[in-house]
Amino acid sequence: MTRRLLIVEDDAALAATLTESFARRGYDVRHASSTDEGIVLAQQSPPDLALVDLKLPGRSGLECVQALAGMDPAPRIVVLTGFASIATAVEAIKLGAAHYLAKPATTSEIKAAFAREAGDPSVEVTARRTSLRTQEWETIQSTLRDCDFNISEAARRMGMHRRTLARKLAKRQIG
Repeated sequence: MTRRLLIVEDDAALAATLTESFARRGYDVRHASSTDEGIVLAQQSPPDLALVDLKLPGRSGLECVQALAGMDPAPRIVVLTGFASIATAVEAIKLGAAHYLAKPATTSEIKAAFAREAGDPSVEVTARRTSLRTQEWETIQSTLRDCDFNISEAARRMGMHRRTLARKLAKRQIG
């Protein structure tokens, strides 16, 4: 049985990468760029799984999570965001998300989040240092958003060559 996956993500490049990656793994993938578009697609062809970004044009991803969770049957929802916070994680779970991931996340990590049924009480409660690689990726994503995803402008603001930034983006998206 083919699993139906709805990806609600306004970053076209990331959405295309995720769509291709999940399609290669046998999923029937639909993509929406906004909450409203995602709800319409979900009503037309109810998904088994939904991957929802929090920051979307118009209505927020939290509203999308709430609408999808209210469907019968409701899809299993994972929230994927570049702007992770405790407050949005708590709200996403309260509204019906099964899991919450911070960008960047690989296809394998997303698949694992969909498969994970229960919480993990063995998770360490100590502070975790963010790796340099993750900090770099978060800076790149934040700068790209600030530049409306204009790679040349983002590279200029970060003091790197456009091709270097393009290579970093291409390398990180494969997963």
